[in-house]
Amino acid sequence: MNTFEAITQRRSVKHYDPSHQISDEDMEKLLSHTVLSPTSFNIQNWRFVVVRDPEIRKDLRAAAWDQAQVTDASVTIILCADLKAWKKDPERYWKDAPETVRNMLVPMIGSVYENREELQRDEAMRSCGIAGQTIMLAAKEMGYDSCPMIGFDPVKVAEIINLPEDHVIGFMITVGKPLKPAQPRGGQLPLSEVVINDKF
Repeated sequence: MNTFEAITQRRSVKHYDPSHQISDEDMEKLLSHTVLSPTSFNIQNWRFVVVRDPEIRKDLRAAAWDQAQVTDASVTIILCADLKAWKKDPERYWKDAPETVRNMLVPMIGSVYENREELQRDEAMRSCGIAGQTIMLAAKEMGYDSCPMIGFDPVKVAEIINLPEDHVIGFMITVGKPLKPAQPRGGQLPLSEVVINDKF
């Protein structure tokens, strides 16, 4: 499957085979590709809570308005971000770069994010969104289907997963083997409506 096929065939699947278990090897492959997703200043602020425990997933399902895919999919991934990743040993984000690059970029990180809570949150959501798309396309390439989810109580989910105070939840993604395909696409807006050339 090429990239265009994965984009075209990726759909939000709601009905999964609850007997299927994703292997550790496949999870490793999926996540090792996901962490290649770009982040600003390479701060890699995403954190992926991979939930396979049946009891925890029951609690998550209750917090997600009883949506069956939370427990029936092979895995539920909660995409979170560390709002303060930018200041937690930032040298490590550029450890393999040439010294001149490190010396230029590392000091810039703090100057961009310090005392800018709204930007920190915006960055968290951007990073989760990009990584989430990577998860869904990689899953499709690997023969799985997926479903991004915002239909849940974030306060309850945070309690269930013991979310640290300086972290935020972006959204959840379920990944598994489908029992039936997604509903037909609702309809895409024409490019003429969504593409603006040069200026509004």
